[in-house]
Amino acid sequence: MTSSLQLPRRTFLAAAALGAAATQLAALTPAFAQAAGAPRRLEPLKSIDAGTLNIGYYEAGPANGAPVILLHGWPYDIHMFVDVAPALAAAGFRVIVPYLRGYGTTRFLSADTPRNGQQSVVAVDIIALMDALKIQVATVAGCDWGARTACIMAALWPQRVKALVSVSGYLIGSQEAGKVPLPPQAELQWWYQYYFATERGRAGYEKNRHDFAKLIWQTASPKWNFDAATFDRSAVALDNPDHVAITVHNYRWRLGLVEGEAKYQALEDRLAKAPVIGVPTITLEGDANGAPHPEPSAYAKKFSGRYEHRLVSGGIGHNLPQEAPEAFAKAVIDAARG
Repeated sequence: MTSSLQLPRRTFLAAAALGAAATQLAALTPAFAQAAGAPRRLEPLKSIDAGTLNIGYYEAGPANGAPVILLHGWPYDIHMFVDVAPALAAAGFRVIVPYLRGYGTTRFLSADTPRNGQQSVVAVDIIALMDALKIQVATVAGCDWGARTACIMAALWPQRVKALVSVSGYLIGSQEAGKVPLPPQAELQWWYQYYFATERGRAGYEKNRHDFAKLIWQTASPKWNFDAATFDRSAVALDNPDHVAITVHNYRWRLGLVEGEAKYQALEDRLAKAPVIGVPTITLEGDANGAPHPEPSAYAKKFSGRYEHRLVSGGIGHNLPQEAPEAFAKAVIDAARG
């Protein structure tokens, strides 16, 4: 099933269900009181040891609420959900928004742990976070790397995922698939992947990570007129000491230029078979997404459970949760509550 949502670009909580939730926001999330004129931040942050990481995360909503985990992408951060998180908290959900490995306040517990960015390990991190927080089952929603991670969690650990919301649909890949040449126009969209394959690219990203990220934001969301304060709020998360290593390893791993860790190979072998996802799912796409993304028809059959695809109109680009928070929050509520 496919539907098109005609929503104002920055209207917050336009849907009726979210409008009711907004009236509770001040009481449930007092941390959002900010200085006049300052961009709202997801604060205060918490942290917890989980697997190989000490994960920094934001939490909102009632402790006994149905858990929702929101996963950001590259080169963004938890503020991808700066409007979504309080809306879901006000609607009664327990909302967890973690910094992925290589971002923000998340740190490796050991200097000896490989700075690995292969796709399965990020999902392993979030399962470890759920274990540490004693969350058995959660609705998982994400965009970009976060959407891929959410899809992997739903595919490999369906007993831990109540429902899934994924921007740009089914994003599970494999090294073999990454080796297949694409048409020239598609290859052009992946220019940064080939840049990162070189030592010049690694050094360039290390030196210019903020300018690089801003360029990605602009090309991936060509109609999103974000201001400097909005970008700067997220850019500081890229100053994490492991960010460049994780990013470069991820894109080199996709092309088969570097190996992952052997202990995750069994997971990668399962993912390479492009497993069908059976949990209830809503996929989303913006009508102005400038980043590489598959057509919805290419992945619709990868979801065997209750499934819906929604096109979000109004010049919405790749960072859909931040550009159209009301549409993303509504999808999470609808998926979680069935």
